[in-house]
Amino acid sequence: MTVRPIAARGAARARRVAFWLAALGCFQLSGCEWRDVGSSPAIPAEAAAEFVGTRACAGCHAMEFERWKGSHHDAAMQEANSKTVLGDFSGVTFGEGSAQVRFSSRDGEFVVSAIDAAEQWVDFAVRHTFGVEPLQQYLIAAADGRMQALTVAWDSRPADGGGQRWFSLYPDEDTPPGDVLHFGGAANNWNAQCAACHSTRLRKNFDAATGRYATRWAELNVACEACHGAGSRHVAWANADAGARGDDPRLPVNLALERGANWIPDPASGIARRSAPRRSHAELESCAACHSRRGRIAEEPPEGRFMDGHRPALLEEGLYFADGQILDEVYVYGSFLQSKMFRAGVGCSDCHEPHSLRLRDSPGSVCAQCHDSARFATPTHHHHEPGSAGARCENCHMPARTYMQIDVRHDHSFRVPRPDLSESLGVPNACAACHGERPARWAAAAIERWSGHAPGPHFGEILQRGRRGDRSALEPLRRLAADTTQPGIVRATSLQLLERYQGTPIGDTVAAATTDADPLLRLAAVRAAAALGEDRRSRQLARLLDDPLRAIRIDAARALAPLSRGRLSAPERRSLQRALREYYAAEELDADQPRSHVNLGLLHRRRSALGRAEAAYREAIRVGDYFVPAYLQLADLYRMLGRDSEAEPLLRRALEVAPESADAHHALGLHRVRMQRHAEALGDLRRACELAPENPRFAYVYAIALHGGGQTEAALDALHRALERRPGSRDLTLALATLHRDVGQRDEAARYARALLLIDSEDPAARGLLEELGAR
Repeated sequence: MTVRPIAARGAARARRVAFWLAALGCFQLSGCEWRDVGSSPAIPAEAAAEFVGTRACAGCHAMEFERWKGSHHDAAMQEANSKTVLGDFSGVTFGEGSAQVRFSSRDGEFVVSAIDAAEQWVDFAVRHTFGVEPLQQYLIAAADGRMQALTVAWDSRPADGGGQRWFSLYPDEDTPPGDVLHFGGAANNWNAQCAACHSTRLRKNFDAATGRYATRWAELNVACEACHGAGSRHVAWANADAGARGDDPRLPVNLALERGANWIPDPASGIARRSAPRRSHAELESCAACHSRRGRIAEEPPEGRFMDGHRPALLEEGLYFADGQILDEVYVYGSFLQSKMFRAGVGCSDCHEPHSLRLRDSPGSVCAQCHDSARFATPTHHHHEPGSAGARCENCHMPARTYMQIDVRHDHSFRVPRPDLSESLGVPNACAACHGERPARWAAAAIERWSGHAPGPHFGEILQRGRRGDRSALEPLRRLAADTTQPGIVRATSLQLLERYQGTPIGDTVAAATTDADPLLRLAAVRAAAALGEDRRSRQLARLLDDPLRAIRIDAARALAPLSRGRLSAPERRSLQRALREYYAAEELDADQPRSHVNLGLLHRRRSALGRAEAAYREAIRVGDYFVPAYLQLADLYRMLGRDSEAEPLLRRALEVAPESADAHHALGLHRVRMQRHAEALGDLRRACELAPENPRFAYVYAIALHGGGQTEAALDALHRALERRPGSRDLTLALATLHRDVGQRDEAARYARALLLIDSEDPAARGLLEELGAR
């Protein structure tokens, strides 16, 4: 695909593309404690089960089959015909000018007509429907075995609810042919982006040599074996004579371990408790494979274990608000792991019927299964008029966000509203959904009045500071990572943020995490270990090369591969080679995605295999010439090799692809500094700061460049403005202290040097400055 440069791209569009690229996983692209429980004993490879199809299950499991029929899983993907297509294909046209799309039918076939780059109408046959409620998309066949999802979708809601209409998933955005967000672009490639979660046992079958797909599936939609695993052994057992059956060989994903407990009312608290501790997370892990923000690392993980087949995202900036509320399209897993419900042993099917997928009752009645209505469904608890919106459990404890323009999804962290955090962190709060005209402080005061006490500390305050790289957050992040009263995904996120604190004493924190029962802590430990020296890193991470979960093994392998052989024992080197083979296989799974080749290029470069790194980056550009990181990494490799003349065309091409890329402007600015073209460099460095004002590194480099060009006052102004956005940044504070010293403003220099000591009381640069200035 050739990407056409587009001059006008709005900030919202730039964020959408950035989040889509993040979804590809580039560069890591996240009571009842989590334990590695619920994973069934391994089935010997020689007896591996095969997929048999839903009809083979229906004979014995008729009730479950009937519930599943017509469900969102059943309708996840269907052949396009008069029964499955919900949209209006009567010859209607949607959009204007070159963005027009016409929907018609002829000879029993549904046809979409669109205007191509040559401004000619082109017809596409609709092959499949995708989804059913509240919207339905349509898949068209493209070249090389690809299928593409149309970006004009059908609103399947009732007309009186605003539905029964065509609408754009990217309204007010320019997405001509060749753009990544065009329906023919990489963001809407079904084979790569959508198929695995809408079908059963999908095999992408991408041929890197020819660039063709031969994608296949066991069943078109999300059927029984998508959740339970291949059923041939279980069906053979069920069909055998009763006397010859023996033990049930069970299905690969053993959900039987979920059973055997009930919920007992507790009169004292009004909240039911589980009669027995949870023995299994198999159900949650089965659901998480699709209902999470994650990257795939295997097509069919053994035994259905989530982190054998996927690398989950943590509470990362751009995906979640600092307090853990959902921001981008992250689905359910990451928010549910934060909840007290999860820690108490609640599972997905406690609230949702697992085959129809519907709530087991109305939202309030579902909550009342465990929460005594006499205590909680009353004004003394919710402080609103009975029957009003504010009296509904889900409105306060499961605030919703809208995705794909009309798809309303609820946050599953079941949190207590904290409007005070809207004031301090800028996060949303449930109260604003009904009281948007009121300031957050009004809602915070009301909740404090009802509860009789001020709100306590919240992990979001620490994560926010950690995201900014605030040095004063180091110890709070370490304490949060070790705090077993906090959700595991919160602890893991705080641990991962420690990666930013190079040269700090976090070795003990990392060491403890590598043996934690929660796999998310072990996964995050690999990232945090990047802040350690090579000796400490190798000692801490070597044990993770044999971790039971593939996601942890391959991340540890990637971290340890660049280290010298002498740092690992012979058995550890063998484990490293095994885990590296798994890592390469995981990246090759997505050989159709440029980020996989960039990831391999990064690994090759860190292992000093520079020729292989160059080849990987070039392959990334060949596979997806829209992927800006590939250009930037290859240009930086050329810088390292002294081939600067080859770097600039790559950086210019990156800006043609993405004119609003702050990273590309920054890289080009640095290149021009090296080429002694300072006036041009300042323009690019300034533009990077304008596009990403929250990035302290960009502001720091721009200020140093201004100072180097004799514009010290402008440099100080840029640093002051950046520090207002990122208070606590060591680099910005040190730069201000140094520049004030250079211009003879000794008192100001001393003030910022003292501020450095507040960030880190042992900071040698701060102490050296104060000694030089003769200040205390």
